[in-house]
Amino acid sequence: MRIFIDADACPVKDEVYKVAARYGLTTTVVSNSFIAIPPSKLIERMIVDAGPDVADDWIAERVAPSDIVITNDIPLADRVIKAGGAAIAPNGRPFTPDSIGSALASRAIGEHIRSMGEVTGGPRPFSPADRSKFLQALDEAVHRERRKAR
Repeated sequence: MRIFIDADACPVKDEVYKVAARYGLTTTVVSNSFIAIPPSKLIERMIVDAGPDVADDWIAERVAPSDIVITNDIPLADRVIKAGGAAIAPNGRPFTPDSIGSALASRAIGEHIRSMGEVTGGPRPFSPADRSKFLQALDEAVHRERRKAR
């Protein structure tokens, strides 16, 4: 079991490092630019080329059953689920086989509305409650994926 962070603009990297250290899990921080990481044998940095979906593709090609991916990217979450992994948004929302279809549909509708020139409000600001929900969701995912791997 490993954790991958889709790290560009991820607000919960420090929380992932703490949870991963508690469970002894390797964490790979994937981005298209340099991101500082704490010194740890369990944390590795992967800098990929710039471009649309390059980091997502790198993660999706390597994710395996029981791996956990932290991402806001819904298409990447779909690929992770199809590979047998778990995907969690930084606000603590778990992507599941039951929820990913509606998330993809909502994303497509939003893209269509924006392409027509509508100004949408965008995501709400990240809050301390989101951080707390994320920590709980990550801890639950680690336990769930460990049970599945047995």
